[in-house]
Amino acid sequence: METVQKLETKLSDFAKVHKNEIQLDPAFRAKFLQMCALLGVDILSSEKGFWGKLGMGDFFYELSVKVAEVCLASRSRNGGIIRVGEVNEILSQRGTRFKFVDSSKSKKTSYSDDDIITAVKKLSALGSGFRTVTVGRSVMIISVPEELDGDHMQILNLAQDDSHGSYGVITIRDIKAKLSWDEDRCERALQKLMGKGMVWLDINNGEQSYWFPSLWKKNT
Repeated sequence: METVQKLETKLSDFAKVHKNEIQLDPAFRAKFLQMCALLGVDILSSEKGFWGKLGMGDFFYELSVKVAEVCLASRSRNGGIIRVGEVNEILSQRGTRFKFVDSSKSKKTSYSDDDIITAVKKLSALGSGFRTVTVGRSVMIISVPEELDGDHMQILNLAQDDSHGSYGVITIRDIKAKLSWDEDRCERALQKLMGKGMVWLDINNGEQSYWFPSLWKKNT
């Protein structure tokens, strides 16, 4: 117990010296929180002493609310699955920033993808159904209780592989060629995703293409 207390004291001393960097530099903040996690110190839940004054709890509480708002507002479009990067882009477009109450500088801090992932973990701890999953090149936020199985994840991963066509869109022919599935397996997985609104069907000249709105980008 004494060793743990000494570690927390040293961590607190470090945070006091680097307070501005923790509050205003997203990359430094991510590394600091990682260090806290490795030492078993949960500064996000503590409102006592210096940890409360550091403001991390308020920072991530406010961010988790904003992340939930973005996810819920976009659910009708993407079925409850959205890239962390897209959430960050939406918050940036809104000019969403956070001002620490006792910061010695007037500058507001922006959010990083790591901040958003941490905020989702706080939401997840509340039993809200929010969680993140890594799919191929992207970290996705899922805001619905629906569980995605291995087949669904493989299709999401394949949709990010633009070597077969456009990014964010696939055909049954693509799935068969890349995953060696039969047509029934392809249909089952796609129908489940379509039923949840995570995939949109487009028929052009008789060919069915399946679009993933969660993977759309601004230039799409």
